[in-house]
Amino acid sequence: MAYSWDNRVDFVVRYMYDIDNNGVLDENDFQCMAVRACVVEGKGDCSANRLAEYKKLMKNLWVEISEIADDDKDGKISNKEFKDAVRKTCVGKKYSEFPQAMKAFIESNFKILDINSDGIVGIEEYRYNCITRMAIEDVAPIDKAFESLLNDNDKKVGGLNLDRYQELYAEFLGNTADNHPAVYLFGPL
Repeated sequence: MAYSWDNRVDFVVRYMYDIDNNGVLDENDFQCMAVRACVVEGKGDCSANRLAEYKKLMKNLWVEISEIADDDKDGKISNKEFKDAVRKTCVGKKYSEFPQAMKAFIESNFKILDINSDGIVGIEEYRYNCITRMAIEDVAPIDKAFESLLNDNDKKVGGLNLDRYQELYAEFLGNTADNHPAVYLFGPL
C-alpha cells in the first residue's frame, strides 16, 4: 500500500504534535509533550525536576519549530505552515541536515518508543506505540508494517536502534515517494 507524503505529514501533525487536538500546533502542545515524555520515559515517575527539564527542552523545541514554520507569527502553526516548513527543511535531505529542533524531537520520540530503555525499539514496543494512536482491529497489519521497516541488521539486533530510527524518520519526512519502507514508521497508517 502507498502512503502519500501529504498524508504522512498530516499524520505527524495530527497524531504526534497536536496533542491537544485543536487543529494547530502551538506552545501548549509542546508543554503537553513534555509531560508525556516525562511520564513515559520515567515509566510513571515524573518528578518536578525532571518535568522542569522536559518543559525547558520542549519550550526550546517550540521556539525553534515556530521560527521555522510559523510564517504569520500568530503563535500557531497550521498544517499548511508545517508542511511548507518540512518541504523546505527536510525533503530530499539526510537526517544530519535536518534542523536541530526536528532532530531533538526525533531523538526524544525514540526514547518514548523504547519503553524498556534497551536502545532498540522491538516489535512489542512498536505495537504499543501504534495502538495508542489509532484503532486497529488485528495485530497482523502492525506486525507486517514493522517487518517492512527492518533491514538485515535490524533483524539481527531485534528491531530499530536510534541511528536506524533517525534514518527512517528522515526518509518518512524527506522522501516524497509513496512507497518505501519508512512509510510504515508509525504503523499501517
